[in-house]
Amino acid sequence: MPNWVLMGLKSGVKTTDYPNRAEIAPGVSPGRPREVFISEPADKAAIANICPTRAIHNVDNRTLVDYRRCIHCFRCMRVAQRQLDHELSYEWALKADGCNSLRNMGRSFTRSIHVRLVDAGACRACLSEIEQLGKPYYNIHRLGFFMTPTPRHADVLLVAGPGTDNMKLPLQKAYDAMPTPKRVIAVGACALSGGIFGPSFASSGGVKELIPVDVAVPGCPPPPLAVIHGLLALVGHEALTTNEPAPLCDGSKTK
Repeated sequence: MPNWVLMGLKSGVKTTDYPNRAEIAPGVSPGRPREVFISEPADKAAIANICPTRAIHNVDNRTLVDYRRCIHCFRCMRVAQRQLDHELSYEWALKADGCNSLRNMGRSFTRSIHVRLVDAGACRACLSEIEQLGKPYYNIHRLGFFMTPTPRHADVLLVAGPGTDNMKLPLQKAYDAMPTPKRVIAVGACALSGGIFGPSFASSGGVKELIPVDVAVPGCPPPPLAVIHGLLALVGHEALTTNEPAPLCDGSKTK
């Protein structure tokens, strides 16, 4: 035991300083394509057609990226003759207006937020990133977030996966079992749009079709810092990104 204490004192704190300071360590984010202006019709068509999930579409001279559908295959950057720009960011959380009003959860939730993770048919990529949140480098406990094994003790439902048929009822039961006030964060392209799995005969087109969604964290998979940004945004500790190109909920639009 004394050796471990001595080793800890020598190595120092290794946990990220985010959100107090921007994280600049290599490998914390895969980045994502960025919207650009492209004037040549042939270039615009080539980039849009090369996207396997139809996440890229053209409006006038602007090539837009629907981050809800982007699976980070990077074909638009590696294969297309006219490549899109690339941004090494991780603050990807988006507000889902129209599902639930996003507001501070109140003084009772400013110090201790309990989170229940639900696998709604994910391929495990998002789950692998979420698992990192409790490890020393990210350590979400320092920010007041704690994982709980039961939805009855949860303030926030963290959902990954498109909502497969066999998980629709368990997901609804988990949501219904949560005390109010309660919030939902959809994590990953599958949870936002169905991704490469849905909508289909076996899965829905995202979590929003099954339960209300407050915050969306796009990515395939999103890095741990993007999930942390979503949690911070949910409780009012971080400003939300507002550049989402399409509505997340039927009949509503993001601001």
